Amino acid sequence: RRQRQMCIRDSYTALKSNLISKTETITVLKQISDDWKIELPKIKNLKFHHLNDNEIIITGSGLTAIKINDKILPHLSEVKLLEKFPHIMVDMGAIKFVCKGANVMKPGITKLSTFENGDIICVVEESNNKFLSVGVAKMSSDDAKVTNSGVIVENLHYISDKYWEIKKEIKD
Repeated sequence: RRQRQMCIRDSYTALKSNLISKTETITVLKQISDDWKIELPKIKNLKFHHLNDNEIIITGSGLTAIKINDKILPHLSEVKLLEKFPHIMVDMGAIKFVCKGANVMKPGITKLSTFENGDIICVVEESNNKFLSVGVAKMSSDDAKVTNSGVIVENLHYISDKYWEIKKEIKD
């Protein structure tokens, strides 16, 4: 584990960060509001922290998000924000797999809220209601209730992944 963290740190020590313009900030916040179906407060001074061409950590006052290609997800450090999203609860047996990046499959799910295919979904563990990951629904909640197999949520960001570790290094 320690060696993995060192590798993550070494590969992103040259993390390029920049404050984005007001116009770009407005565009990014509009995309986030539209994608997340949540009204965000006005946020000034958004920063982009470029991991590579396709991955950016976005930080601002009261907001940390991850942009992967064209999809923007809330960061797991933003608990108050995560509470506003649809969620899936998983049993104790699914936790270690989800925390290693596995997609959420039907057998591990104990409870789910209402969502549509393509929605951003938070994955929560059943004993302490802790957020484990954030992903994208691969089917609606109605379909998930009646299916017996298959991927319900594509896992894109989970506890201790590179986005989690890199966020610890970012000084706002």
